[in-house]
Amino acid sequence: MDKLRIQGGQTLNGEVIISGAKNAALPQLCAALLTDQPVVLNNVPRLQDVATMIKLIKNMGVEVIRDELGRVELNAGPLHLREAPYELVKTMRASVLALGPLLARFGHAKVSLPGGCAIGSRPVDQHIKGLQAMGAVIDVEHGYMLAKLPPGRIRLKGARIATDMATVTGTENFLMAAALAQGETILENAAQEPEIPDLAELLIAMGAKIQGHGTSRIHIQGVEKLHGATHQVVFDRIEAGTFLCAVAATGGDVVLRNARFDHLEAVIDKLVDAGVEVEAITGGIRVRSNAPASQYLKAQNFRTTEYPGFPTDMQAQFMTLNAIAKGNSRVTETIFENRFMHVNELVRLGAHIQIEGKVAVIEGVPHLSGATVMATDLRASASLVIAGLVAQGETIVDRIYHLDRGYDRMETKLRGLGAHIERIQ
Repeated sequence: MDKLRIQGGQTLNGEVIISGAKNAALPQLCAALLTDQPVVLNNVPRLQDVATMIKLIKNMGVEVIRDELGRVELNAGPLHLREAPYELVKTMRASVLALGPLLARFGHAKVSLPGGCAIGSRPVDQHIKGLQAMGAVIDVEHGYMLAKLPPGRIRLKGARIATDMATVTGTENFLMAAALAQGETILENAAQEPEIPDLAELLIAMGAKIQGHGTSRIHIQGVEKLHGATHQVVFDRIEAGTFLCAVAATGGDVVLRNARFDHLEAVIDKLVDAGVEVEAITGGIRVRSNAPASQYLKAQNFRTTEYPGFPTDMQAQFMTLNAIAKGNSRVTETIFENRFMHVNELVRLGAHIQIEGKVAVIEGVPHLSGATVMATDLRASASLVIAGLVAQGETIVDRIYHLDRGYDRMETKLRGLGAHIERIQ
């Protein structure tokens, strides 16, 4: 099992290229199931979750050609299996995104109840309710969602879908299903994360009729058939935000190529308030920070919420910054109930953090000390890497398969900025 060995104390300087977004690529790979014509995606990141999704759709019979430059060509014309088995779905919750496209195109689907990281309950009941509103008959048996159209129907029907909560994967599933439904579908309380309009733009390029994507109310006029298209996956705002926090913590001057300032405004506002210099430049973002953070940066209170608020996927990374900044701070997690699992590992490195229900109370310390720590989920692993970069001495981060699910060669990119970090067995 791979680990990361980090020798802390170096500032980060130079330029890093931000990869395509995992959370945009995964639903777009599933969107290829909606047509029998080739779909080409560019800027697809080389991540474990992406590899798992490609394995899943190849198992269904989809032809996939992938190169080293991030280009993936998908042909679901020869697809023969309308099933997502547990053996693949258990490792990644996003596999549920196959349900809507399979049901919309073929009228039936069998998809295992999903697994993924253990950061809290993420039920699929919203997916089921929304598809049922579109006329689907869905039963849950033996750990599988069995979906089909009622007798006499050959297509899903348009409907008004108002979810109990803003759900990203639910919104994506409904978008894809509604694209081939009969009539108009209106999504109320739709998620607004940048990955949603990026999926919508791919579907529009395939012939879908969608309006309002990027807002909380989306209109989809169903069409009988979609065709092939070529699309570039949006760049990863969470990877960019992680590097912003890393530079803020270590100090330095770094340009993030391809990063979108407008996708990270809630995070950037907090960084600027903390004393970090962040500016939009042509083709990216520039971030500058003084070291040590304990002397120059001020800890910030924040509360996670749906986009465009502060993202839960950036909570752990910013908490590490708070742990070494001046003053006390409070971090409130409102999205996932188990997303403080990194706290015990940060405490091993010398952080002063107390958990009070959904709130983490952090007292900034002058420095952290290197130790062996264990990653517990994807974003927790990134927070431990940042902590290792600023800790005195050597830090070993174990179980970095979590990191590989969502970061494309993170240690290589950090080495390019001057970090002393390497992957070891």
